[in-house]
Amino acid sequence: MSAKGTVWPSERKTETDRLTGIEVTQLTNYKAHSYHLYFTENGWYDGEQRLLFISDRGNCANLYSLNMKSGLITQLTDYNDVDRLDACLLPDGSAAFVKMGRSLIRLDLESLAEKLIYEAPEGYHLGNANATADGRFIMTCVQEDLSHRIRLDLGNGYVGHRELMEATPHSMIVRIDAQAGGGEKVYEANRFITHINTSPKEPWLMTFCHEGPWHLVDHRIWGLDLRTGHAWKIRERLEDGEKVGHEFFYPDGVTVGYHGFRVDGTNFFGSIRYDNTGMEETEFGFDTWHGYADGLGQAIVDGKGAVKTLSLWRKIGSVYEGPRILCELRCSFHSQKVHAHPRFNADGKRLLFTSDKNGYGNLYVVEIPEDFSSLPLMAT
Repeated sequence: MSAKGTVWPSERKTETDRLTGIEVTQLTNYKAHSYHLYFTENGWYDGEQRLLFISDRGNCANLYSLNMKSGLITQLTDYNDVDRLDACLLPDGSAAFVKMGRSLIRLDLESLAEKLIYEAPEGYHLGNANATADGRFIMTCVQEDLSHRIRLDLGNGYVGHRELMEATPHSMIVRIDAQAGGGEKVYEANRFITHINTSPKEPWLMTFCHEGPWHLVDHRIWGLDLRTGHAWKIRERLEDGEKVGHEFFYPDGVTVGYHGFRVDGTNFFGSIRYDNTGMEETEFGFDTWHGYADGLGQAIVDGKGAVKTLSLWRKIGSVYEGPRILCELRCSFHSQKVHAHPRFNADGKRLLFTSDKNGYGNLYVVEIPEDFSSLPLMAT
């Protein structure tokens, strides 16, 4: 009997953060990893009443939906012997597109009917997927599978990361009809291409990256015009050895956010328009894994090493004030499933993140205090 449609009881509990005194709500609590979609991908739908997430309960990765009001969890897929899933949403929230191995599957979020709409060619890996702003197409990428000659475990410690970059695998960016399926190649290169990001406002605009160690890759952030197939560099290095990446679109659909590291080790987060105008960057003196901004004047970074908190900035005038400690994090970042990947909701009033501070990856949500000054300053 299929477990698809099974409703799990609420696992939600709320606690007071010991560092800041704000309420932190744990949304999942199961002895297996649960984690939200990659931070560049919105997982809220149905007017933000529901949230997509992935969980390994039952010793297999499946897609679930969490009711934000009741806490009830609905199982959306019933796969077997799957270690890793990814997913993206149509802008109207009617369907999710599930990446499983080399397959991309359309999942109707009402009926839970599934349809295979694309399969990567034999000998290629399937990358992440994003919907275009008009909901007509799903963009994805495929990379030549070189695992027969390079030891690869990218999801658990980036094993083979540099070697794969240096091997320059053949990669393609593919456009798929969101209803009918099929695949049309729109760009190709002998580079390790990943990190597909479509603009949430402009159906013709997307970014992708040349993957690899950020200080060694030829260039990280690329724009692509889907009308012409023209690609261009976004945010050129300012100095040799500088690291810039983890790019994402602001809600305006034309501004690209990112974070990085100067050669001297200084961290920064920044933004720039797709046409390389309007660059703004803010430096800070501690290490982080990810940075994210909501386009409404807030920026968040997670921690690395000795930093075990989420740190928040708020823009006052033209300057980001902070950082202030939002809450404790204590995330191990041991594998991609337990990266924090903090992300604001659409109005910037809530923050979603993953942490394995209790041994298993779980989802957490925090209401952002209106009074920014009520949060303690972070010593830097």
